[in-house]
Amino acid sequence: MSDFQAWMRDVQARTEETLSAVLPPANHLPARLHDAMRYAVLDGGKRVRPLLAFAAGELTGAEPRRLAFAGAAVELIHAYSLVHDDMPPMDNDVLRRGKPTVHVQYDEATALLAGDALQTAAFEVLSQHVLADDPAVQMKMVGILARAAGSNGMCGGQGIDLYSVGHTLSLPALEMMHILKTGALIRAAVLLGAHCGRALPDAELERVDRFAKCMGLAFQVVDDILDEEADTATLGKTAGKDAANNKPTYVALLGLAGARQKAAELQAEAREALAPFGERARRLVELADYIVARNH
Repeated sequence: MSDFQAWMRDVQARTEETLSAVLPPANHLPARLHDAMRYAVLDGGKRVRPLLAFAAGELTGAEPRRLAFAGAAVELIHAYSLVHDDMPPMDNDVLRRGKPTVHVQYDEATALLAGDALQTAAFEVLSQHVLADDPAVQMKMVGILARAAGSNGMCGGQGIDLYSVGHTLSLPALEMMHILKTGALIRAAVLLGAHCGRALPDAELERVDRFAKCMGLAFQVVDDILDEEADTATLGKTAGKDAANNKPTYVALLGLAGARQKAAELQAEAREALAPFGERARRLVELADYIVARNH
C-alpha cells in the first residue's frame, strides 16, 4: 500500500468513526428516523470531501480532531443531498452506494425527514465543537457551509439541473450549474479544512480556493464520464441514468474525448494553483490525481 493510500484509509476510518459518534444512536426515539439517518451516512462512500478537508488542513497545520468534525459536517450535507436527490420527485433512483436508496429501504416520508435531519446535524457539529482559535473564523466557517448548501450553491445547482432536463446547455451554462451543484460543497470542504489551522495570507487562500473550484468541476466531469462508461456494479448506483433522462452532461456536450481533455485541463490548473506551496500541498495534489483517475 502506498503512503497516499494509507493516509486516505486512515482519514476514511477516522471520518467513519466521527460520523458514527455525531449521529444519534439507532435505538433513540424516533428509532426509525435515526436508523435511516445512519443507513444513509455510514458504511459507504469515498469520503472525498472529508479527505479534501484533511488535506487542506495539513497545509495550514490544523489539528486532526478539528478536521474530523469539519469533514463530518460537510459529509452530512452531502449525504442529505443524496437522500433527497434519489427520491421520486428528483432523480427517482433505487440504488446508492451499492444498496437500496433510503426511500426504498424505508419510505418516502422517512427519507425526506432523514435528509432534513442530516442537514441540521451538520450545523450542530460545526457549532458544538471548537474548530478554530478565533470564534469569528468559526462563524465564518458556518457561513461557508450554509452558502455552499443553499440556493446559491448545491441546491441552486440541483434546481438548474432539474429545469435543464431535455435542453442543451452551453459550456459556460453547464459549468455554472456544476460550480453550484457539485463544486460548491467540494470548495467548502477545502476551505473549512484550511480554516481549521493557521490563517493563510489572502493570496495563498485564493490559490487554495482556485484549486478547490477546479477540482469541483473536475469531479463532475469525471462523474459524467463514469456514468457513460462504467457499469452499475462498479458505480454502486444506476449507470447511464443521465443519458436515459436526457440530462445535460459534459459527455453529451463535448463527447468522451472532449470530456477527458476537460478533466485533464482542470487537473493541470489545480496543480498549478498549488505549485508555490510545494510539499505542504502534497496531499491536495495527490487527491487531485485520485479524483481524475478514479473509476467509481
